[in-house]
Amino acid sequence: MKRPFLAAAEICCRGYSLPLQRVITDFGVDNAFGQVPGKLKEHYGIALSESAATTITEKHARAVTETVMTPVIRPTAEPLTLVVEMDGSMIPLVETGTAEGVTDLRKTRKLLWKEAKLGLVRRADEVKPVFAVTLGDAAAAGADLKRLALAAGLNARSRVHGLGDGATWIAEQIEQQFGTQGSYLIDFFHVSDYLAAAAKVCGGEHAESWMVLQKEHLKTDQLSALMATLLPFQEADSIPSNEAPVRQCFRYITNRPGQFNYQEAIAANLPIGSGEVESAHRYVIQKRLKLPGAWWLKDNAQAMLNLRTARANNRWDYYWDAWPLEPGPTVSIARVP
Repeated sequence: MKRPFLAAAEICCRGYSLPLQRVITDFGVDNAFGQVPGKLKEHYGIALSESAATTITEKHARAVTETVMTPVIRPTAEPLTLVVEMDGSMIPLVETGTAEGVTDLRKTRKLLWKEAKLGLVRRADEVKPVFAVTLGDAAAAGADLKRLALAAGLNARSRVHGLGDGATWIAEQIEQQFGTQGSYLIDFFHVSDYLAAAAKVCGGEHAESWMVLQKEHLKTDQLSALMATLLPFQEADSIPSNEAPVRQCFRYITNRPGQFNYQEAIAANLPIGSGEVESAHRYVIQKRLKLPGAWWLKDNAQAMLNLRTARANNRWDYYWDAWPLEPGPTVSIARVP
């Protein structure tokens, strides 16, 4: 039997048109799946089950590829400075296993937390960055960062200004991915936290003015003066680390040589803090994946991160415009079991 409307609307029986899938996914990428039916009913008068909202959103999330997430390449032969930042954010995952005599997988469920590694890249003379997020290892995060840098115009004449919170894997990836073109700064405010703890011992009743002076030492490439100030106040090794703020601060700085060149960054009008990537955690990752009571399967979590990354990188329209329609009146993804 021919059904002209189904052919014209490019849907099949019990299916969803691509425009409707786009609307559902638009709601699902930002809101809990249980809220999607209500929003669809409110704005479009269409009734939908929560399971359909989940299936459609996750199916499109799994369809997002590296090409979809990566911005259009902007090649240039001119000298270029790129700002790159990386940081980790913990998200809740759930795993199910197998056990002898157990058929209900819910009884094997295990809850855990997994680090989502977020990287961003932007040209130094621009404001809006582009992002990549992975649940993989440090090497995967570094490769993502290099991919974004190449899209932003990285060339042989480029300089890469890296920032992070002091995690060893971040500094290592900046070096591995960008070599001599890259430099790396510890987030200034992260170092300041260590100094603030040490100030109570070193500065005593003048802790506030002591802090001001040490920050100035950091910003004016007088690290040796700062270290000389800390040295005589170091606690004995027999004192636990959590009770030895001066020793912690001294070792934190000593173990990260070459990562405190704030004077050069300030002179070049480059950032000395990684607040940009730390803020991005909230609106790229946490806004959707850390909702109260939400626990994710790892593959679904990565897929949703990919979908949200594509949106953050202004690749939303590209994804829907490039969606591969099958020949004829039906859309393969329109069928929801």
